[in-house]
Amino acid sequence: MTERMISATFRIRLSEDLWVAQLSTAFPQATFRLLSGYRTEERALELGETITDRPTAVVTAMADHPSIEISELLESDSRRALVKYETTDTALYEFVERSSLTIEFPITVKDGWYEFDLTGTRQELDRVQELLEGGPYEYELLSLIQSPDADRLLTTRQREVIETAVRKGYFEVPRTCTLAAVADELGIDKSTASTILRRGEARIIKSFVSGPD
Repeated sequence: MTERMISATFRIRLSEDLWVAQLSTAFPQATFRLLSGYRTEERALELGETITDRPTAVVTAMADHPSIEISELLESDSRRALVKYETTDTALYEFVERSSLTIEFPITVKDGWYEFDLTGTRQELDRVQELLEGGPYEYELLSLIQSPDADRLLTTRQREVIETAVRKGYFEVPRTCTLAAVADELGIDKSTASTILRRGEARIIKSFVSGPD
């Protein structure tokens, strides 16, 4: 029998040495979201957004930080900035490598706290907690949800559309992307994206209310 997967949400107080910890405490009303990233040797290439009423000040402070070696502003308005950057802070990736799990984006940072989701078996998540308890950082386990078999719950296409919608911010409150943007990302029309998304949502809600078959 396949071991059931568990989804957990953790909240960690970051090391004060990290650039995102310093900036998120300097701008406590700002929300930093790591949308994607990967490690290359001693650096990490990342795409992140800042939601704040002071985007210009945050982007300037970020570009001036000694841990940020390259920074490129991709989009900005009065409440949000999207930035691609290269950083020497790789602690997140080192932690994930020790846990043997993969990073699940987006990852949110606010006022020095790092919030992220991990999915794995009970044994794998127990190892994550052991790493956290043996480490120097304060942490909280916010939620622990036993997941139904995703391969049976959603079709491949439904999963693809829902994951794209999550990654682009379609389910954020307030919403940070439109259904049309999700459809464009997938190369399908808006009507098709809407139908697939609604059917996938219906399956998830039914499973949550009634439990897996």
